[in-house]
Amino acid sequence: MFEVEYFLELFLGGLTRGSIYALIALGYTMVYGIIELINFAHGEIYMIGAFTALIIASVLTMLGWNVVAILVIASTAAVIYSSAYGYTVEKLAYKPLRQAPRLSALISAIGMSFFLQNYVLLAQTSDFLPFPSLIPDLEFWEPYAHIISTQEIVIIITTTIVMILLTFLIKFTRIGKAMRATAHDRDMAMLVGVDVDRVISVTFVVGSATAALGGVLIASHIGQINFYIGFIAGIKAFVAAVLGGIGSIPGAVLGSLVLGWTESFFTGYVSSDYEDVFAFVFLVCILIFRPAGILGRSESDKV
Repeated sequence: MFEVEYFLELFLGGLTRGSIYALIALGYTMVYGIIELINFAHGEIYMIGAFTALIIASVLTMLGWNVVAILVIASTAAVIYSSAYGYTVEKLAYKPLRQAPRLSALISAIGMSFFLQNYVLLAQTSDFLPFPSLIPDLEFWEPYAHIISTQEIVIIITTTIVMILLTFLIKFTRIGKAMRATAHDRDMAMLVGVDVDRVISVTFVVGSATAALGGVLIASHIGQINFYIGFIAGIKAFVAAVLGGIGSIPGAVLGSLVLGWTESFFTGYVSSDYEDVFAFVFLVCILIFRPAGILGRSESDKV
């Protein structure tokens, strides 16, 4: 029997999943749109953001700070720290290989992913660590919390705000125009005075910032993290980016929402045992039947 309330719960749960995937997928699609590279270390940036927020939140909690202040400060620290990591990864692992064959850059990306995983493993622990709930539940929302929680509402609203700001950045700012010019034709952009190196660095920084914000929000929602959370989240966000059309920012958002909804309804009406497998099966189907993605564009116009 079809239950409207259960369907609505799955729909909103899928919207929350899709919102988190979108924050990570943006980094994949922006980097690919600029330099045609799949940054497989991007999921680890998401993970590092979550760990940074955990450390800051733990210290501030012991000092007796207000939970809202802790959320703001921990999120800000995670964004700054992860952005620094994204900038460093680009300079060390990708910039020296810009003129090398694509396979070399791909291997470097995979190597950086494993390096960051093991770096956090050695610096922290292999066990799951509890993550404090940084988003307080509101009493007036208690009757509706079984359908969508306050944390999920904050995740959806935050993602929406990030999308609006990013769209403004790309379309109406000087660096955004430089990004679009570099994505369209890097050599021509250099000839007309665009600092391509700076554009690429800013792209990595912005993508890392959105991923870190997603790491903080989802860790607070789930309540635990470990060094491996970036791998699965990164793969699913990559699937979402490919589904929407890799290199297209609206495509990354649309693909993330579609993946979030399909996962939610699949686990709700079929089985939750194969939730992670479903994303990989979905990717195979996309590559077979729609390799360009839902909003896929030509190679000359990707952002």
